[in-house]
Amino acid sequence: MKLPAEPHILPDLLRPGLALVFCGTAAGERSAREGAYYAHPGNVFWRALHEAGITPRRFVPADFPTLLELGIGLTDLAKRHSGNDADLPRDAFDVPGLLAKIERDRPRLLAFTSKTAARAALGRAITGYGPQPERLGVTEVHALPSPSGQARRHWDIGPWRQLAIRYREVRA
Repeated sequence: MKLPAEPHILPDLLRPGLALVFCGTAAGERSAREGAYYAHPGNVFWRALHEAGITPRRFVPADFPTLLELGIGLTDLAKRHSGNDADLPRDAFDVPGLLAKIERDRPRLLAFTSKTAARAALGRAITGYGPQPERLGVTEVHALPSPSGQARRHWDIGPWRQLAIRYREVRA
């Protein structure tokens, strides 16, 4: 007897051929409650997208489904858990699941929204932000400073702006 799969905390916002997919670690508690990515007011994800030049206006968390119109998708490594990274179970990250999605949908760019997410997915230490040497099939990989309010001391919009340039290039 097969047990039903646990529901995802947040739905993937994916489809074949996207220009850019952002991947975080897990939905925070506020995002899980609201059913929207990067919903905590201390998280600068939505502001960063606009300030970096990736989106034409500042979106709010509830707008996340409209990112598809811009060729942008969203996912996270822990689809069935929410909360702070330190509070997640050891097996929360589904790296094979992420890799299968990237292989299936073949986005041009994959941007991890923290070194923690990039390290978990790539299986190695991340020494710097920006483009990474790996490709996942045809997909370029980038690591970004976390937009979480808890990571404020590491915040730098520079790698987000660098990604925006590359995003515009692959969309052209």
